[in-house]
Amino acid sequence: MRKQTLKSFTMLMIVVAVSFVTAVSSANGQSSRMVVADIPFDFNVGGKVLMAGEYTVKAFNANGDALAISNKQSNKTAIRLTLAIEAGRAPEQTKLVFHRYGQRYFLSEVWSAGERTGRMLHKSREERAIESQLAAIPSKSELASSAYEIVEIVAMVR
Repeated sequence: MRKQTLKSFTMLMIVVAVSFVTAVSSANGQSSRMVVADIPFDFNVGGKVLMAGEYTVKAFNANGDALAISNKQSNKTAIRLTLAIEAGRAPEQTKLVFHRYGQRYFLSEVWSAGERTGRMLHKSREERAIESQLAAIPSKSELASSAYEIVEIVAMVR
């Protein structure tokens, strides 16, 4: 009888623990913040070209390791896996970070104001190919120094 009571109690505790974890995960997913930015240029996300316009960026899954980047006007969405990255100091403003190669822009990072952890998007095959081409150019040439730039766009959190 004592074993049966202990077994029932253990099962009850497991059910309570699973319910608690599920509730916390659901609440966390509902409270995830959405970043909104007006991006003035066409850009690439994972091999997909997105047109200039107003975009929302939000976690695609509960872990936050994938982001959904959506254009409000066209309803086009790109989804990309990300990695957590740490900043030495928390940024003062929410921002999207792009890598610019000539006239081509690639979304690279997403940061929220006041948080030291941001999200870095995996580079697309196209961006890696451009990096390889630039690496072959002698670094002292004017082309090599002007071909790459980091561009930051200030965003809002909603």
